[in-house]
Amino acid sequence: MSQAKVITEREHRKILLHIAANKHASRNKAMFLTTHLSGMRVGEVAALKISDVLAADGVIKDEVYLLADQTKGDKGRTVLLPKRLRDELASYLSNKFCTRDLKSINDTDTSYALFANQKNPRRGFTANTLCQYFHHMYKSAGVVGCSSHSGRRGFITSLANQGVSVRILMELAGHKSMAVTQRYIDLNPTMMRNAVELMN
Repeated sequence: MSQAKVITEREHRKILLHIAANKHASRNKAMFLTTHLSGMRVGEVAALKISDVLAADGVIKDEVYLLADQTKGDKGRTVLLPKRLRDELASYLSNKFCTRDLKSINDTDTSYALFANQKNPRRGFTANTLCQYFHHMYKSAGVVGCSSHSGRRGFITSLANQGVSVRILMELAGHKSMAVTQRYIDLNPTMMRNAVELMN
């Protein structure tokens, strides 16, 4: 089985424009960026609750703890959220609840799915349905060869391109083996050029 394609910067912009021109743009942009900026698996994104990302003081958390039943394998893991993603999630929740003050979102609301489906605003997607959504989104945007795993693979490859060690990538991805992490890294001309330029 071939690996998911790593999305180029040009394709990334194309997808964001496609999302902006269609229904549920705020939610769909936040879902797309969650896979690309945190490296979460699509099943993990589907399992997120609002309380996973929103603290009681109305601030988006800088790290999310996923329970064992929210992630792959038999143990939980911590996912770090970069500022760009935290800002995107704050914007999405502000739109979702029509508020500028995220502290006003009550405890009942925070127990619901972060990314609700159209049929039930309190329930999230299943992992399978979200996989299908990403497949349809990429196809509709005219980006060929991508899957719901493209964001996760792009996250790992992008950090590898910037010189982040495989050991750190393994932890960020929640892999148990460096060999698995290494298979995610898409070798490309930029990475190879950067490597030889290290020679003095």
